Amino acid sequence: MAFAVKLSPLPLRSPEITIVSSGFSNSVISFNRKRPTLSFAVSNSTEEPPTTTPEIELEFLGPKPGDDGKYPVDRAAAASGEKLLRTIMADNKIELYGTYGKVMNCGGGGSCGTCIVEVVEGKELLNERTNTELKYLKKKPESWRLACQTIVGNKENSGKVRIQRLPQWKK
Repeated sequence: MAFAVKLSPLPLRSPEITIVSSGFSNSVISFNRKRPTLSFAVSNSTEEPPTTTPEIELEFLGPKPGDDGKYPVDRAAAASGEKLLRTIMADNKIELYGTYGKVMNCGGGGSCGTCIVEVVEGKELLNERTNTELKYLKKKPESWRLACQTIVGNKENSGKVRIQRLPQWKK
């Protein structure tokens, strides 16, 4: 829904000051000053179509397969380029950390390496590896990322990203 604000003058009555002197003669002094006026009206305009932010669909594969041999899948969606992968997972109550990481994580500062995920599909929809990731993941596969350093989307792209949680548990 788009709104337009139109400004138009609103006539206001100027104050009049009258002074009557009773000493020498009857005299009347009036002051009339023009003051600037301001008014506004809000109207609902449909001239411009509403702009929508591209959205990234995310699938999070569980760390271990279920009884049927398939990995459980959690789904979420996020506006492109607005959030870190770690934040999206926390907002959607998707488990990110293993046992050790739950106790010893750095809270998203990029200094512990406990939020490792593997990008199975959609790597092109994520930001490039940061210097922090290059430091912590230099001996890890290229598909591994730190969730606290990974921005989902770039405000222009949309698509689907598949993430394997706790990939080190697969190995």
